[in-house]
Amino acid sequence: MFKYRLMVVILIWVFMSFELIQAQFQGIPEPKHKIKTEKSIMIPMRDSTKLSTDIYFPVGFDGKLPTILIRTPYGKTESNLMINVAGLFAGQGYAVAFQDKRGRYESEGHYIPSFGDADDGYDSIDWLSKQDWSNGKVGMIGCSYAGDVQLLTAQRRHPALKAIIPQAAGSVIGSLGGDYKYFGVRLGGAIELAQGLAWFYDSGTKVFYKPTVDLSRKEFLSVSKYFRTNPKLPKADFNKLWWHLPVNDIMNQAGIPNLTDFNKITMTPVTDPWWNQFHYMTEDYKSDVPALHVNSWYDFGSRETIITYEHMRDKSVSKMARENQFMIMSPSTHCMSESVSKKTVIGERDLGDARYGYINIYLNWFKYWLKGDKKGVYDMPKIQYYLMGKNVWKSADKWPIPGTKLIKFYLNSKGNANSLNGNGLLSHTLPITETSDSYIYNPADPVPTKGGPVCCTGKNSPPGSFDQREIEIRNDVLVYTTKPLKKGIEVTGKLNAVLYVSSSAKDTDFTAKLIDVYPDGRAYNIEEGILRARYREGQDKEVWMKKGKVYKIHVDMDATSNYFAPGHRIRIEVSSSNFPRFDRNLNTGGNNYDEVKWVKAKNTIHHSRIYPSHLLLPIVKNN
Repeated sequence: MFKYRLMVVILIWVFMSFELIQAQFQGIPEPKHKIKTEKSIMIPMRDSTKLSTDIYFPVGFDGKLPTILIRTPYGKTESNLMINVAGLFAGQGYAVAFQDKRGRYESEGHYIPSFGDADDGYDSIDWLSKQDWSNGKVGMIGCSYAGDVQLLTAQRRHPALKAIIPQAAGSVIGSLGGDYKYFGVRLGGAIELAQGLAWFYDSGTKVFYKPTVDLSRKEFLSVSKYFRTNPKLPKADFNKLWWHLPVNDIMNQAGIPNLTDFNKITMTPVTDPWWNQFHYMTEDYKSDVPALHVNSWYDFGSRETIITYEHMRDKSVSKMARENQFMIMSPSTHCMSESVSKKTVIGERDLGDARYGYINIYLNWFKYWLKGDKKGVYDMPKIQYYLMGKNVWKSADKWPIPGTKLIKFYLNSKGNANSLNGNGLLSHTLPITETSDSYIYNPADPVPTKGGPVCCTGKNSPPGSFDQREIEIRNDVLVYTTKPLKKGIEVTGKLNAVLYVSSSAKDTDFTAKLIDVYPDGRAYNIEEGILRARYREGQDKEVWMKKGKVYKIHVDMDATSNYFAPGHRIRIEVSSSNFPRFDRNLNTGGNNYDEVKWVKAKNTIHHSRIYPSHLLLPIVKNN
């Protein structure tokens, strides 16, 4: 299991081996140069901390070199895949710098996720751009963490940083848009338990073998193999750890107490000044660099990619940067856009041939911005996205997609929308009668996660799209479904559910899941979201519920692009848990993470003219 999760982590930022790229994408240029490598160059930062960097050079290149920087916490020499990526770009005439981030593997310093990444990125670019072999232009590329560091670095606006390709960089959204993603382990005030626990256990430990004295370069290289590897971790049973209470004791149960920042990052209030050290994105975030934003619809940060794109498009310092924001959205899972095949199956759902010319796009992007080759970039649409269900690539020059209208689908029933066998209805018609649906949420028996936009959880909780009918037979899941569609509907953009709710509890959770129901009854999950009710007025404040009082809440359901074909039905599931993706709300109104006791909650969804609960979908017409 550990090996499986480690491979997932490696794939978090490495797109593919060169050989696999050649097999899947036609027209990839052959390497123009052989490659030589300088290993473990210690680049000094402003506080004298040195970061270990391997630089791959094209042999026989005539002239000064543009540089591509990749910064990673996962070990710059831990996989041949990384070497193949370096070979792809170095073979085309770039210097490629792979760097262990602060406190990881060969690099010096203290490790906290995201700590130092803004300034360290700036200082690394400064050093690389001033080398005798450099043409003074630097680009950055990488997925997930290696995408996040690009956005953190970009706000420092080093003049040598000319272009970036942040892939699946959804974890550095701070207060921007009220999101408070904070390292990708929060959503709607709930903890992303499954992926957070797996990531911190496998990749977030602070313990590395390090040299204890100053060493010469020769000595450094001779011993580096001994401290590139983590001490062996105890075997963890995640299926048991997820259930453990209190949540702040889980790492102790896992056998690695005080060796990660899991508790600090998942349990520190979003208003605490502690977060200021990471320079996450806020409304004041300002960058000045062209960016190609890449993500996928079954990634946990697809909405955050859109928010980032919109912010940099509208708020970058220069007109040049504002006009050179591009976005590509694939149908895959986290950091797997480039790995799709002729028959792309995401979870259980067949999404057709989703292959795309990513590598050529990346090469053309850097050729334009780093080499001054003025061909290709402006032949590319600003927006390229995969329309699932219709299984085609589409494009537009504006976002939201021209022709998009927000359409309300109202929830209704005869008072019994409980389960697939209930009478829940989803329609354009505003309910006339005063009705509601109630269910009992028991934290001891939460609604299980099945697929979805999750990351890094391995076989325990795989990502993607799966038939949800076994979830929908539960009485604590409210099911609202349209009649079969007479015409197909394209839904592309951000998704939201507006619900009027009440509860017997002081605090509880509300979840929403968008489903594409096929004519044969298969119910494939498209997207989902959660809101911890105490944060209904904003995640920077806690406001408790009063028993029986009705509250209006907004559930962020992320973003998608899906075609609901004729004969299909649109469905929304509403409940109060999605476990183990999210931690369970224990319904007490306490801190939740330090509690071991819970109470059951009777939760109610209201739908009427006074309380018009609805699903809000961005429907694209005439496109």
